Amino acid sequence: MTAAELRTAVTLAAAFFLRMTGLFMVLPVLALYAHTLRGATPLYVGLALGLYGFSQATLQIPFGRWSDRIGRKPVIAVGLLIFSVGGLIAGCAEHIFTVILGRTLQGAGAVSGATLALAADLTRPEQRTKTMAIIGISIGAAFSLAFVIGPIIDAHFGLHGVFFAGAISGVGALLLILFAVPKAPPMQAIVVTAAADTSHELRALYFGVLCLHLILSASFVAIPVLLVQEVGLPKTEHYTVYLPALLGSLILIGPLLGRSHRGNLTQNVFPAAIACLLVAECLLGGMPMGYPGMLATLTLFFVGFNFLEASLPSMISRVAPTSNKGAALGTYSTGQFVGTFLGGVLGGSAASVLGNHGVFALAGAVALLWLLLIQHPRFALGARRALP
Repeated sequence: MTAAELRTAVTLAAAFFLRMTGLFMVLPVLALYAHTLRGATPLYVGLALGLYGFSQATLQIPFGRWSDRIGRKPVIAVGLLIFSVGGLIAGCAEHIFTVILGRTLQGAGAVSGATLALAADLTRPEQRTKTMAIIGISIGAAFSLAFVIGPIIDAHFGLHGVFFAGAISGVGALLLILFAVPKAPPMQAIVVTAAADTSHELRALYFGVLCLHLILSASFVAIPVLLVQEVGLPKTEHYTVYLPALLGSLILIGPLLGRSHRGNLTQNVFPAAIACLLVAECLLGGMPMGYPGMLATLTLFFVGFNFLEASLPSMISRVAPTSNKGAALGTYSTGQFVGTFLGGVLGGSAASVLGNHGVFALAGAVALLWLLLIQHPRFALGARRALP
């Protein structure tokens, strides 16, 4: 990678990290306030947790198309401002409806697709996988660290402090986008690298990212509970599992991404990453395990997740028509958040009816379905292409 490409990747990854941490760190603490916020009921708390995913899914495509027309940075800046305003509104809330409004506004800053499109605009095709890998890893790190940072901030400053911290993280991401990310080339100067007819391949990739984030969201309905009940870790010590698992996955993911540049992606890497998720879900739901078993299983989970999270947007950016790249990555991000929303709803329902084992059975079934479908010609095209 050139110095400019590396700067782009690291800066955009940092912006993603700040924004996603601000979104995620409320998840492990909001339910604790179900009986203290005025008007709160379990249903309304669930809406407060999930509606950001709904607003994200609804607005990703419009923001992506808007970025195709007027440029990436202005659209991303508007989205991050909306995100920060939502955090401030939720931070000032005394009633659950105000929290719901703030969370919905946080999600309305739906700029993931536009940001990924900016990353694609600023990197050469042969370096795009590395760029998306860095961004994907930052998202995985944000998700893990949010479950550490959120309870710590809550312990010192309460729920208001968690939301205010999220608003500050949005402002930090905005400053990075405006002042640290290199200027994007004019839209008409971007080289077209995609095939003319890619809708079939794009649909397969959209389905894949929906499955990936459904699995992620559903799994983390039950994983924190498992850490408390079976491993015996209080919530303030969950980082002692998350961080080593994430770091171990980073060590292993490099060779996997290196293999994706060669022609054996279908035979080995892509389905193997899905299989990592499937095996991890089976292990999590199969039997009680102590700290070493949980650490190994979550490492396996993050290996599969981080590889797929890095690979899928790179494949989207390669096959999407240049004039609609923002819209395509907006649709991709819509799939992400639809998967997140469905994973939370279905995972919560499975936990209520079947317990934690039911959650992991659900996530494992989705992984198995995805693994089987990529063998079918109608779904295999996106997975079978070697990454740029």
